[in-house]
Amino acid sequence: MDLASVIVLIGFIGACLLAATTGATFRPGDWYEQLKKPSWRPPNWVFAPAWAILYLTIAVSGWLVWRTSGFAGAAAPLSIYLLQLGLNAAWSAIFFGMRRPDLAFVEIILLWLSIVATIAAFHPVNAAAAWLLLPYLAWATFAAVLNFTVWRMNPRTVTAA
Repeated sequence: MDLASVIVLIGFIGACLLAATTGATFRPGDWYEQLKKPSWRPPNWVFAPAWAILYLTIAVSGWLVWRTSGFAGAAAPLSIYLLQLGLNAAWSAIFFGMRRPDLAFVEIILLWLSIVATIAAFHPVNAAAAWLLLPYLAWATFAAVLNFTVWRMNPRTVTAA
């Protein structure tokens, strides 16, 4: 692997870390702890390592597409990739920051659709890159169900921060 490839990989990792900063900024806190949650919700400690692995696979996925076609050759797939990263970053701010599980559910559906679109756009360019996003899609599916369930279990807790 040449130096340019390493630098671009670091850039993809950096973009994913940037998206992850909202999860570090908007933490669950007391508001979330007081909400009713389903018994099948994982413990809080599971989320950080799960997301660390997912962000690494998201970064490598984007990098593989770049390695295959470059930025110019994969402009459309990488634009969709950036859109899903932006939607990923927005969820924590909406759910935990604004304390709006209802809006966060709408947002996570958009995120889910953008992940599917990214997988579909990546597959013709680099199938491995598309496959690397499947665990992310599975986690987003689980997160959407959890988001919806928490929202429905706490209909009167939707308030502004």
